Parts: sequence; structure tokens; C-alpha cells
Amino acid sequence: MSASPSDPPVGATLSAIRALSQSLAPSERRVAEVCVARPGDVAWWSAADVAEHAGTSTATVIRACQNLGFKGFQHLRMLLLRDLGAADTASVGTPAAEDNGAGLVRAVFSELATDLAGALAPLDEDSFERAVTALAEAERVLVVGNGASGPSAAALAVRFILNGRHAEAPTDAVIQQLTAGRLTSRDVCLAVSDSGLNSITLRPVEAARAAGATVIGVTSYARSTLVEKSDIGLVIGGGTGPWGGLGASATVVQIAFLIGLQIAVSRARGGAAEAAAETFKQIVPLIHP
Repeated sequence: MSASPSDPPVGATLSAIRALSQSLAPSERRVAEVCVARPGDVAWWSAADVAEHAGTSTATVIRACQNLGFKGFQHLRMLLLRDLGAADTASVGTPAAEDNGAGLVRAVFSELATDLAGALAPLDEDSFERAVTALAEAERVLVVGNGASGPSAAALAVRFILNGRHAEAPTDAVIQQLTAGRLTSRDVCLAVSDSGLNSITLRPVEAARAAGATVIGVTSYARSTLVEKSDIGLVIGGGTGPWGGLGASATVVQIAFLIGLQIAVSRARGGAAEAAAETFKQIVPLIHP
């Protein structure tokens, strides 16, 4: 599957646009930003209307849609209408978020479900398979994540350890960089950053590359420094709704994707269940002495 599918799954259109928008020229990027910010309007606008709000030409609007992987502007409009219709159906009977606390929680969960459903739209399957192979064959796995991506990195390392792998996810930035510099060509550094621009995360990535390790980057932006510096870039969707903008969806999508990646690696290695059972036996006395 390409990184810009012409027909993303229901609810995934905005995730696909967001993930690929940074790869566009500035004028085309403004078109993508208008689509993400005002999908309900764009679904009913003409290409000329979008051009006016993006401060560009109708030709640029059409070219932006094509560069995002759609057949043209009308194709994008149909997908937005489809997604909006699905969202309206899903929201029937759901209390407004401002009515009460329960309504707010339902609204957040609904948005997370939508973002999760479309999160894999930008993912390139060939890159994913290459990442699985690299991780399965690695002698040592260093997982790097900072800020909001820190918990995701730690969770992945724990899952690898539970399956008998040598994995680590140091939280200190200096230790991350020093550890990355000690990797070899037989090792993998997996870096997680929603924006792909976190300078603290990029430093160990550069150190790992200099050491000859394979670098795998997980991010929500196809055109980012992390992807540029990675041997294998894995691009997944992020949040597009009001709570997604606060990082809610990005965190959930990250963790769900990394869990899926770890399961795929364990299956590729074989014997994962036995290794997990043995590791669990070792940690039980530590939890319940």
C-alpha cells in the first residue's frame, strides 16, 4: 500500500492529508491546511472556494489533491462527504460534550475511535515489513521517545523485554545519546516522535546512524527530519479533531501502532509465547515477593 492511498478507509481522509501535507509545496500545503481545518465546508465548496481561502489558484488546489494521492478535487470532496456522513451517524444519540462529563468522555472516545480507524492510511506496508524484519533480526533494540512520546517508547521496550528481547528505553536524553553511540550494525534504534522534529530525539538518532545501526522512525508526518534521518520511516495518522489537537489521538495511535509492531516482530521471530511465559515467571516474584 502506498503512503497516499486514493481511497482511504472511512474516517481516514483527514489523517492521510495531515500525514502528507508537509511534503507539499507551500501553496499546496495551505490547501491541505484549509481541508483539515474546515472539512465540513470544503466538502461543499468548489475548487475556486478552496483556492480563495488558501490564497492560491484553482489549479494549485487540484494539483495539491493529486499530490496527496487523490484523483482530483471532486474525489476529495466525495471522501470528505462520506466521512462526515459516517461521523454524523456515529454521533446519533450521543450527548453533546458540553452537556455533562459523561458526554465529554463519549465525544473524546468517538474521536479517538475515528482517528484509530484511519491511522494506518498513510502507512507504507513495504516499509512496515522491512521494519519488522530489521527488528526481528536485531541483537539489541534501543527505543527513543521524549515528551509525549516517552510513555509510548517505554511501553514498547517493556513488551519486547517480556518477549525475551534485549530492549531498552532510557528516559534521560544524555543516556539516550550515549547508548545510541554504542550501537552496532547488528542493532536497531527505533525513534518515536509525533512531529518528527523533536531535537532531543533526533540527537540519538544521529548518533545511532553514525554508529552504523539501523534507524526506524515512527511519526505522523511523511516529510519530517525524523523520516529523512531514518533508514525506514513509518508514517501513521494523528489526531484531526478538537481533542486530537491536544495530543489525545496521537498518543493512543502511537501506542496501538507500536503494540501491533511488537506483535508482528514477535511472530516473525517465533517462540514469542514461550519467551514471554519464561520472562513472566521471572518477574512474578519481584511483583509479589
